[in-house]
Amino acid sequence: MDQTQTIRTRKDNWVLRHPLLRKYMPLVHEDLTATYSRDLHKWLIIAPIIGVTTGLAITVIAIIILGKLWPVVLGYYLGHHWAIVPGLVVAFAVTGLIMQYLTPDPDEHSTEEVIRSYHEHQGDINMRPFLPKLLAAITTVGFGGSSALEGPSIYGGAAIGSWLWAKLRWLNLDARDRRIMLICGAAAGMSAVFRAPLTGIVFALEMPYKDDLAHEALVPSLIASVISYITLSSFLGGAPLFDFASATSFTGRDLFWCALLGLIIGLIAMAFVITFRRLRTLCVKSSLPHWVKMSIGGLLTGICGVIFLYFFHGSLVPLGPNYEAVGMILGTHHSTLELVVFGVLKLAATAFTLGVGGVSAMFVPLFLTGGSFGVAFAQAVVHSSSIELYAAVGMASFIAAGYKTPLAAVVFVAEATGGHAFIIPALIGAAVAYAVSGDASASGDQKLHEGVRVQELRHVVVGSVMQQKVVSVQGALTLREFTDLLSPHYHHSTFPVFEEDQLLGIVEVWAIAKVSPQKWDTMRVRELTNRHASRVGSDCDVMEGLRLLMSEHRQHMLLVTSGAGKLEGVVTKTDILQALKTYRDEPTQPSLEAGSKEHSQVE
Repeated sequence: MDQTQTIRTRKDNWVLRHPLLRKYMPLVHEDLTATYSRDLHKWLIIAPIIGVTTGLAITVIAIIILGKLWPVVLGYYLGHHWAIVPGLVVAFAVTGLIMQYLTPDPDEHSTEEVIRSYHEHQGDINMRPFLPKLLAAITTVGFGGSSALEGPSIYGGAAIGSWLWAKLRWLNLDARDRRIMLICGAAAGMSAVFRAPLTGIVFALEMPYKDDLAHEALVPSLIASVISYITLSSFLGGAPLFDFASATSFTGRDLFWCALLGLIIGLIAMAFVITFRRLRTLCVKSSLPHWVKMSIGGLLTGICGVIFLYFFHGSLVPLGPNYEAVGMILGTHHSTLELVVFGVLKLAATAFTLGVGGVSAMFVPLFLTGGSFGVAFAQAVVHSSSIELYAAVGMASFIAAGYKTPLAAVVFVAEATGGHAFIIPALIGAAVAYAVSGDASASGDQKLHEGVRVQELRHVVVGSVMQQKVVSVQGALTLREFTDLLSPHYHHSTFPVFEEDQLLGIVEVWAIAKVSPQKWDTMRVRELTNRHASRVGSDCDVMEGLRLLMSEHRQHMLLVTSGAGKLEGVVTKTDILQALKTYRDEPTQPSLEAGSKEHSQVE
């Protein structure tokens, strides 16, 4: 035995020392290293966990709202129209009380919170108010608010993804991975609630930007969306949510009318979105208690429903999640006037529901409004019997214009309705509506585009390039005192502002020039301070820092703070460009040395 083992060992050693093997093994190692350089295999573990967890959570929400609550509430409202207004006032007041007393910020929730977290907080969502926000979504949607399940589904999935990042750190996750997991969870939520995995992927990737994609989350979102869809389908089935017959063909004449319909809906969507954003801003700034604002919104939403039912008797009503309304609009004849009034009151009810702070989103309301306008257009203008075609184009056009997600709009129409033959006309209508509506978006936190990516610095953190010799200013100084101290000594254009030891934000010198010199002796620096200046941790990667500096709401300086909120340094585009130059000059340098810590103030 020993002799046999010795011969085998010598043979193995000879194989390992073979010249061809020694020559090509390093090349194979190099190729495999390059092939797996993005560490994609970890997402084969993470994404399914996000998909299953999100799928189960959305299944529970869907059963509560669509299976148990809304059918009972809708039946009661249709039988007792007088109950609509008080029912919505009470439900919205309860929503307001939940958000006012159980969450840190009653105006931060749903897709807005997800987008803001992606852009400003490295994908970190506060999980303490997670359950209260889902409960508030149930009271908003389940009792007749003009919204649907996409709000709590996107928020719930994104929050789960963000939360799992902390639980799965043993997989060597970095700060950037939390943003990916946030989008991954949002995609899973959207995929599950609409039984449309491709829609979930595309919408989540389009959601943070008006004309760009969150490219880095593609593969994880794909996996999580499919798993989430399978999870929910195993309980509730996987049939299209809004199934209706689709035409097998369309003509060149139809394409012309589809483009015209996209133009009209694009203009309507632009007007609605601008009005909604104005109303939302007014409500956020209002000093009224949140539950009072919500009660007023419930009153106005209920009035929209009562007005419609007063003039048009039946089971169609512009309230609640309204999934059943698609079949009613397409399967039962309604006059053009009824469809137009339904669309207008649906938009009004949506503005009153969400504008005052209702917890959800408007994906389905825009979808339904576009469908009703599309059918009305087919009946009154085109005189076509293919109402499904124009309904699908109207749906895609309104979503594309309102949410700035044209690809998701078309994919959603194809997946959720089963109308795959409508893809080309829907693309035309969505593209025209998207272009006509400009940059108007239902989401105030969407950015115009992804910032410049400095790939050479992808492993460098902000703490390595920040200025630690910071010159700051006290907010109590008058503008006169500030300018007198500023001009002889400093040449900076932006300064961090403190109120004693508390960091307030930043002040830019050019802002002083807009103030009349007569007010310089009385106005304080704190009054010109930008308190919403972006703050990042020292472990934030440089590419993310540059993206924030180049974003739509540009600022000249990022504040680098500790977990306790203490200022550690500042970063400008000049710092990043200098770091890029240094990194290129020394390509083997894994990180850049930071200067000594020093913090002085203009005093």
